[in-house]
Amino acid sequence: MAGLALERIGVFGGSFDPPHLAHLVLADEARHQLGLGRVLWVLTPDNPLKPGDPVAPLQDRIDMLAAAIAGEPAFELSRVDLDRPPPHYSYQTLRLLGEDNPGAQLVFLMGGDSLNDLPRWKHPLEILAAIHGLGVVRRPGAGFDLAALEEQLPGLSEKVLFVDTPLLEISASEIRRRAAVGAPIRYFLPKTVFEIIRERELYGFRTEP
Repeated sequence: MAGLALERIGVFGGSFDPPHLAHLVLADEARHQLGLGRVLWVLTPDNPLKPGDPVAPLQDRIDMLAAAIAGEPAFELSRVDLDRPPPHYSYQTLRLLGEDNPGAQLVFLMGGDSLNDLPRWKHPLEILAAIHGLGVVRRPGAGFDLAALEEQLPGLSEKVLFVDTPLLEISASEIRRRAAVGAPIRYFLPKTVFEIIRERELYGFRTEP
């Protein structure tokens, strides 16, 4: 009798400040292309690599992310970094998720720019040891030398799984900038997220009189 297939779980981390449509497209394409049963959205309260981030308060970001992924059974908001003290390093996060999901294959999702930076992350070899695959989103202009990265992180190449996504020029920083100057942001976001930003006047957003 054939053994049961192991569950494949995507791990999608970020500050989600705010979560927008490109995040959702990326996660859904990764789910489809990599055969993921679930995608865990790991909201990072503070990013050790980006001092000064995030902009919106933590509870607002939790509420926005919960609203963004509501209604999609394959998407789950993980509290793995919310319920422990900082700093929040990815190698610790992945180790904890592995302990919480014994036997599952974790696939860590990231962009090509983050892949270039991986050797400078905290304990990158422990990250590779904790995961089954590294789902790398290929973006135009974000090139990387996989052979050179392999020299720094042996075993990296065999774990890289490419994800092709439609080109969506949407970023959280651009949404924040537009909100602050009164430019339209409604259609960059799920409606529920836009409503939270409008009601709580996040990022300097003001409703026109």
